[in-house]
Amino acid sequence: MPNMLGDTAAPRIDMAQLPPEAAALITRLQQKVQAQAREIAWRDAKLEKINFELARLKRWKFGAKTESMTAQQRALFQDTLAEDEASLQAQLAELQRGLPEVPKTAKAPPRQPRRQALPEHLERVEHRHEPQDTNCPNVECGRPMHRIGEDVSEKLDIVPAKFFVHRHIYGKWACRCCQQIRQEPAEPDVVDGGIPASGLVAHTLISRFVDHLPYYRQEPINARSGVHTPRSTLAAWSGAGGAKLEPLYEAHRRFILSCRVLHADETPVPLLDPGSGKTKKAYVWAWARSHHDPYPGVIYEFCLGRGSQYPVAFLGGKGPPCSEPPWNGTLITDQYAGYNAVLDAKVYPQRNSALCAAHARRYFEELSRGGHAASVVATQALQRWARIYHAEAAFAQMDDVQRCQARQQLSKPLWDEFEVWLKVQRTQVLDGSKIAEAIDYSLNAWKALTLHIDDGAVVIDNNLIERQIKPWKLGAKNWLFVGSEMAGQRAAVVMSLVQSAKLNGLDPWAYLRDVLARIHAHPSHRLDELLPHRWRPS
Repeated sequence: MPNMLGDTAAPRIDMAQLPPEAAALITRLQQKVQAQAREIAWRDAKLEKINFELARLKRWKFGAKTESMTAQQRALFQDTLAEDEASLQAQLAELQRGLPEVPKTAKAPPRQPRRQALPEHLERVEHRHEPQDTNCPNVECGRPMHRIGEDVSEKLDIVPAKFFVHRHIYGKWACRCCQQIRQEPAEPDVVDGGIPASGLVAHTLISRFVDHLPYYRQEPINARSGVHTPRSTLAAWSGAGGAKLEPLYEAHRRFILSCRVLHADETPVPLLDPGSGKTKKAYVWAWARSHHDPYPGVIYEFCLGRGSQYPVAFLGGKGPPCSEPPWNGTLITDQYAGYNAVLDAKVYPQRNSALCAAHARRYFEELSRGGHAASVVATQALQRWARIYHAEAAFAQMDDVQRCQARQQLSKPLWDEFEVWLKVQRTQVLDGSKIAEAIDYSLNAWKALTLHIDDGAVVIDNNLIERQIKPWKLGAKNWLFVGSEMAGQRAAVVMSLVQSAKLNGLDPWAYLRDVLARIHAHPSHRLDELLPHRWRPS
């Protein structure tokens, strides 16, 4: 019989040639070994099952679905979880108690965390700590001691948002002879006749559209500082601030459309439908300049649908009185059919379509986790994608000409080899299978997927614009829905400017505060000076 304790086979024994006592002893030993093997197999299966149950309990315990319960349901659920977890832990300990001791390998000493130095630009408030008596404590000496150095420790502190009041005092001057009075006119502000200065309006907009705090949460935050700001008042301030920024938004749109490489994507947002008491689906379309562009920027447009008429209108230029030519260049998108109308070569011969390589790669990534035959092909495809992206990462700091040359030398052979490999694999997989769909997605769009090889200004994927879509998804989780079409467009105005400010490395509050304070008196023909990529603080 095979050896139950190792990989080598036991020597064959002729039981008939052995004395009866020896044969009986060997038989009992074999039965004992077999029983121990069955017990070990059962124990291993039991351990695997208990570990699986514990992992599932933790997923249930910390998963987001528990948030949909009421407080009473959640309390009962937590009690049950605690009971189940304790029971499983006890069973696991009992099973492990019967296992043989495994010698523990010595662990490396834990790595001590290295704290980052506090930013240099922060204000330093020094606190000096010196002994009250600087004479030698030795009774026989008592001489003055000499300072030989110091130890410095830094602790980070914060002062919460502090409200303060600007007092504008306008002096009145009168001529006693001519009965004339002279006084400086009141300075215009964001809210005419209102109390908020530009900094407070900017703070309200940033809290709403960057920190995603709804007005009903801003109200108690302000109240902690003793300032009463009803949510209706906060909404009115935001509305006035958004209206002031609309001319700058139009200038920003012209700036975005002045580039020749453009990213595009869209995402649904819930829009309140007052007639039905429910929400309906609206869309935010996002357009961004390439991150290879020296002047980054993104702009959003709030639309009621996802049809092709929206990108056609956005890229088609505007007629009189502000006549603008249609946009031309390379548009980087996913394979959504809504973009086909703006990329029709017969209508727009000077436009090119580039597809996102990350979308094509994502099909293989999902299949690689399946644990079936398709996952082997998907894993091999991911390895080829990794080589392509590794080469692309090396070109990040090059200019467009250098990047194009490097792609021709290094990336093109990898893409050519990948195409041949995909075609070979396609002949070996079943039609209609998931792996066939993944391969067909890439092969059918091969020209658009590889357009970047011949143009150093074109990015390999559309990840940039997807990152700029995320603030809308985060916001929707907090303010739940957009109240009206006008509110959606106002949100697009503010978020276009603050997200572009962040792309240019600016503090969005400092940028917005300064722009709101200056835009009233700024000449309209020089409005571009207030755009994020050109802004300089006053």
